[in-house]
Amino acid sequence: MGRKPSKNSNLPRGMRARVQRSGTIYYYYEIGGETRKEISLGSNYVEAVRKWAELEAAPPVIVTKVVTFRYACEVYQKKYLIENAPKTREEKLRQLETLLEFFDNPPAPLAEIKPIHVKQFLAWRVQRTQESLRKKGEAVEGNEGRVAANREKSLISHIWNAARAEGLTDLPNPCAGIKSFREVGRDTYVYDDAFQAVWEKADLPTREAMDLAYLTGGRPADLLKIDEMHLRDGDIEIRQNKTGHKLRIAIKGELSALIDRIRARKRAITGVVVSTKLLVNEEGQPLSKYALRFRFDAARSAAGLSGHEFQFRDLRAKAATDKTDKTKDIRKAQQQLGHTSITMTETYVRKRRGHKVLPTK
Repeated sequence: MGRKPSKNSNLPRGMRARVQRSGTIYYYYEIGGETRKEISLGSNYVEAVRKWAELEAAPPVIVTKVVTFRYACEVYQKKYLIENAPKTREEKLRQLETLLEFFDNPPAPLAEIKPIHVKQFLAWRVQRTQESLRKKGEAVEGNEGRVAANREKSLISHIWNAARAEGLTDLPNPCAGIKSFREVGRDTYVYDDAFQAVWEKADLPTREAMDLAYLTGGRPADLLKIDEMHLRDGDIEIRQNKTGHKLRIAIKGELSALIDRIRARKRAITGVVVSTKLLVNEEGQPLSKYALRFRFDAARSAAGLSGHEFQFRDLRAKAATDKTDKTKDIRKAQQQLGHTSITMTETYVRKRRGHKVLPTK
């Protein structure tokens, strides 16, 4: 019996993989004998396996058996992930790492992945999250990890559909019929006293970001990319990352005063080239999402509030709720948020503070 390969154990017998200087992986068919001659099979894994099957005179079914989940992920990443928005791509890349931790240890052929394995993944994902929290000394209520598990199950489904479209498998989607965990959406409304408590503990760049988030109702990613060049003809012109929708927010009232303060602070920074981004740190450099999160979390902690009570993204819902209460017209909030339907805005607003009704008498 020949020696069992220590690497690339997912490859069929007699097939080898080598990484070239360019970083590209090429596959070879080992003829055998004293000279150990090899035949190049190319760099495409599926085509290489098909050629290997021909050389081995193996039945075609063996080709589909060695197409692993990892390879399906790689195809999805190269051909389909590019269609998503940058933030979505970043999130899915993190999710892929988690999926491979489960489905690539050892490498799982697509032909062997069944619905039961998807169900097992969901349970494993929740357990993994909760164990991680316990190691950090954080309290575990029992629902942690469920949302992440659901999102990653959705990604499994996308990858499988892509694999079917690319001819990697003709098996039905294993996610079909497997129920996701029940999710309860965030329904926290940030009252003015909580906002003020965190605002007072925050540094100046974080205060500016909080004010901008509340006054515009923008998502954090959209706020951080606003450039002074986007301020035209008395408006802030925004293209939302998530939806691609364009918005023009009038620079009036408190928003106008805020922008004047930001510009004044930026003019006072000397000795460095100050970024044209609207939100900058004390050195005049763009405020990154990680810096904003760290600064906001520090201010919130100093104010004695938890992440459950106040998250930066809650300011978008607060803006919509307050706008609806002030104007008595939820369509104004819908326009400000860039929602495509009034139903979406109603769900967004009413869940936070509830319907406002009159008493019986």
